[in-house]
Amino acid sequence: MDAVTLSVVSSALGGIAEEMGTLLVRSAYSSNIKERRDCSAAIFDADARMIAQAAHVPVHLGALYESVRVVAGRGALPGDVWVLNDPFSGGNHLPDVTLISPLTLDGERAGEVVGYAATRAHHSDMGGMRPGSMPADSTEIFAEGLIIPPVRLVRAGHWQEDLLDLICANSRTPDLRRGDLRAQAAANGLAATRLAELARRHGTGLVLESFAEVLRYGERRSRAVIARLPDGVYQVESELEGDGVDDRDIALRVAVTIEGDGITVDFTGTSPAVRGNINCPRAVTRSACCFALRVLLPDDVPTGDGTYAPLTVVTEPGSLVDARRPSAVVAGNVETSQRIADTVLAALRLAVGTGSDVLAAPGQGTMNNLVIGGATWTYYETLGGGQGASARGRGPSGVHVGMTNTLNTPIEALELEYPMRVERYELVDGTGGSGRHPGGDGLVRSVRVLEPATLSVLTDRRRHAPGGVAGGGPGAVGHNDVDGVPLPPKASRQLPAGSVVTLRTPGGGGWGPPPGDL
Repeated sequence: MDAVTLSVVSSALGGIAEEMGTLLVRSAYSSNIKERRDCSAAIFDADARMIAQAAHVPVHLGALYESVRVVAGRGALPGDVWVLNDPFSGGNHLPDVTLISPLTLDGERAGEVVGYAATRAHHSDMGGMRPGSMPADSTEIFAEGLIIPPVRLVRAGHWQEDLLDLICANSRTPDLRRGDLRAQAAANGLAATRLAELARRHGTGLVLESFAEVLRYGERRSRAVIARLPDGVYQVESELEGDGVDDRDIALRVAVTIEGDGITVDFTGTSPAVRGNINCPRAVTRSACCFALRVLLPDDVPTGDGTYAPLTVVTEPGSLVDARRPSAVVAGNVETSQRIADTVLAALRLAVGTGSDVLAAPGQGTMNNLVIGGATWTYYETLGGGQGASARGRGPSGVHVGMTNTLNTPIEALELEYPMRVERYELVDGTGGSGRHPGGDGLVRSVRVLEPATLSVLTDRRRHAPGGVAGGGPGAVGHNDVDGVPLPPKASRQLPAGSVVTLRTPGGGGWGPPPGDL
């Protein structure tokens, strides 16, 4: 396939994924999707290989392949829409619900499944022991919400209303769940329409050929970048700040081996699975490694499974980064994924050198998960913080970094929808690391609850600061409290009416020695 045609069709496939995401955001009922855009969309070929994605949430996208692979193996048929959230059957954690639809084209390939459309969205309540389905103190998966194995939500074009009723009955916000699931199904349906239009315009054969060529092109570009790195083994250790049950640090070890045009990320020696919920399914671990590799690549490299073909991930079954049923995993998806990405990037930084402008200093390294809810409402948000600086300039302030790529909930929307009031929301000057290029600043958000509620916070970087690079200073650590009483990094509490919850998020690391130190 010539380069121009490949570029045109590849861009069209990416455009379909972006349009899927736009439809999902505009059709969703919950503020978590329509305001924060905590959702993702992608297109896969018949072999469950991602060929196009929207610029959505990295922790969703890198792990979606496992969901599609499982559904493809169950014999999905045209007219089906499959639903799942089971972390041990292709999911991330229980609030992330995935819908997958087989794709077909007209003509001589009519009726044949040629690919899959997939959407993954964070549903702000899927049941479980606490509102929001993200308890800080869960010790098994069954406490975290309703587990949905891969099943048909739509069969031959007909909604399975009894299954939909079952899912919604297990949520504290059933009407929102019903609306969000229908929005996801509509987004998948749009992909089918747009792909059929693309095939009519360019021909079925060319479109299917482009699937394979996009994968080959992404692999070639990825291998070319890796081949320019010096061969070697680069080892880094880091930690997670407690698991919600025990507040002690938990070890994370990684060895990145670069050999020729391939890269291996080996987690041998990392902590075994823990009692709390920071355990990570292998698909999420791979997702974080994919993100770290993607950061190395130029912007014009298409993101898909071809891009990640040079990557091998080694884990020990039953470890923190390869958890097995019935381990609790809700924070593994949000916090452990961040720490994995940061640790792999730290190893890659050893390979490229601290003076390189390819990799920035560490950002805040946490999603700052804040969950507040009652019997009939749930508020969930991840808060921005500081991004690390680089050789190109200072880090941005008050942004989401690493494995998340969402927005904030506007104060107007929050106060309209929930019995809460935002008392403070601003950047915290000086929390970014010092340096020739300072790190970005974190922010502070204080929320007053107007009726009794349940709180869960899942955070990190409250004891260990994001480090600087090339002589730059560390960013400030974050802080959580209720009415001025400090909370550990991961905590659940009952809140009387009038309580004020405050999260101050970490800053990013600085780059280079401050001018006065030169």
